[in-house]
Amino acid sequence: MAILLKDNEFSTLQKLIFKEVGIDLQDSKKLLVQSRLLKRLLFYKLDSYLDYIRLVQMNATERIEMVNLISTNETYFFREIDHYEYLQKEILPLHPFKAKFRFWSAASSVGAEAYSIAMTLDKAMARNDWAIVGTDINTEVIKKARIGLYPEKWADKIPVSLKKEYCLKGRGKHEGQFLMDRGLVQNMEFKVGNLMKYNTQVGLFDVVWLRNVLIYFDDNTKQLVVDNVIKNLKVGGYFFISLTENLNMIKTPNLEVVSTSVYKKVR
Repeated sequence: MAILLKDNEFSTLQKLIFKEVGIDLQDSKKLLVQSRLLKRLLFYKLDSYLDYIRLVQMNATERIEMVNLISTNETYFFREIDHYEYLQKEILPLHPFKAKFRFWSAASSVGAEAYSIAMTLDKAMARNDWAIVGTDINTEVIKKARIGLYPEKWADKIPVSLKKEYCLKGRGKHEGQFLMDRGLVQNMEFKVGNLMKYNTQVGLFDVVWLRNVLIYFDDNTKQLVVDNVIKNLKVGGYFFISLTENLNMIKTPNLEVVSTSVYKKVR
């Protein structure tokens, strides 16, 4: 069934998505939005995207479903390996072990980043000395992250020694998948979180990674998101963005550049 997304409908959806999660949908994404939301129109037996817009304006649950479908969640284990090396060589050796080392994966998607960090921390310190929180706006990816079950091909980027120690090969109905070691999960928590709002529930962190998400925001929203996130970063803590991102167009007076896409909170 072909239902076309009209320009005025797409414009309304752009505003809705921006208001909900700050994602700045470019005009080039029109066909992507049309295809991703079509299944919801068919589910409700709607005749137009205008009917769907009316539905999400009245139905908070469906707004969550819309955000889940629109938000992009490309991820894989040990993405941008330079950051893991910087963490291992420059940050962890300086950590005073009087307090638990707390790490926030602020756009965690299905958890590949958070589990990559968990393996890294678990090799560097005792298990009760670290904790990780992962957050994402997408409720479905958070459910997957909590389970920690992934396609076997995703393990290709995981170093062999870590794969042997922490990845449990699936059997029976889970053939072709692997499960993250349950010991790691004890120190991890995955929550739904909206970066447009200051998160008062997660506490303070030694390191925050907010990678491969700022590219979806305009400059004003980037400013809001970064301001919100670094409120949860301890003074002296480290803030990471993607190697393909920058903070050039926003004000960050309390962040000092220490390496490519790595910042330290100075006040």
